[in-house]
Amino acid sequence: MKTPSDPNARTRVRLAFLLLFVFMIAGSVGAYYVVDRSRLQDLVSAREGQAALQGIADVRQIDEALRQHPQNKFLRMMAIATKAADDTNVAIEKLSDEIEPPAISKADNLGTANRGDLEALRRDLKVAETNATTFMPRYVAVLKAERDNVEKYAASLQLEKDAGNRLLENIDRRHAEITALTSRMLSARAGYYRAYQNYLAVLIGEFGSYKIVNGQFIFPLQRTVDRYNVAAQAMNVAAKSVGDLNEERKRLLQSQQERWQQFVRGE
Repeated sequence: MKTPSDPNARTRVRLAFLLLFVFMIAGSVGAYYVVDRSRLQDLVSAREGQAALQGIADVRQIDEALRQHPQNKFLRMMAIATKAADDTNVAIEKLSDEIEPPAISKADNLGTANRGDLEALRRDLKVAETNATTFMPRYVAVLKAERDNVEKYAASLQLEKDAGNRLLENIDRRHAEITALTSRMLSARAGYYRAYQNYLAVLIGEFGSYKIVNGQFIFPLQRTVDRYNVAAQAMNVAAKSVGDLNEERKRLLQSQQERWQQFVRGE
């Protein structure tokens, strides 16, 4: 037997569905409002931070701006990113210094060196050459650590996604430039250490037969002179290549510093 339908029950069902629909719409609008409000706050924070940084001549002045606006997420992020970049540069310089055994920079007068000194220097140059050809992964690891730390801090601040992406893109560009130049510098340094070893090989092979006159090596045979000149010229060319790349690195760092200043000022 069919039970007559209850009109009041049908009304209650329709009302329940209507309320559910209204709550869903309200929830969606509320979620949109929260997300949009968060993004607006990030935009305001960025504009306030960039306004505070207008006219700065050194990105390290970010710390002073941050002291005046300690809750500004944009300034906090820029301060951390700047410090991370500075720490990376220090770490890279330290790695570069580790390539050469200290004795290499102290070997300034080969004319007074004995055979044992020349052979020891040649061994140190071999170590330096090996270091120059194997250190690249360590450089890359330093750069990766910087990016990972900045990305993690940006996430902890809940930085607006577009702002975080622009920051990471800036870092990625800088790292790509540094990586390419560092690779060339390491190759050039390895070539210099190799050329220096070849130069020492001539002196070691002729040790006892040459004389030093007015700071110049004097060899008894012309063919030895020719070999010496070829080795010395190759070493000078390699040294110039390293010097040129060091100057290029200075220009690159200056350019990157200027671009970073423009980025933090929103230019």
